[in-house]
Amino acid sequence: MTKLKLGPLEDDKPVKLTIELPAAVFRDLKSYAEILRRSGGATTPIEPAKLIAPMIERFMATDRAFAKARRGAGQVGGGLVERSG
Repeated sequence: MTKLKLGPLEDDKPVKLTIELPAAVFRDLKSYAEILRRSGGATTPIEPAKLIAPMIERFMATDRAFAKARRGAGQVGGGLVERSG
């Protein structure tokens, strides 16, 4: 089984954003969604757009320079949940 950086997606109330992605990035998101679906045993397709928020969250949670700068600025919380893994 493939060890992806993202696990099951949480259902949370979203904030709507509109973004533009390069076509290559969108194709990669579609591929990632399919691999995640197969590795998680899901039977329904995963929308590529549903991957963007968990990927950004994971990126920020593992960016040590961001965490250090955030602590230095005195910010607390902000909705980012740090996860080990």
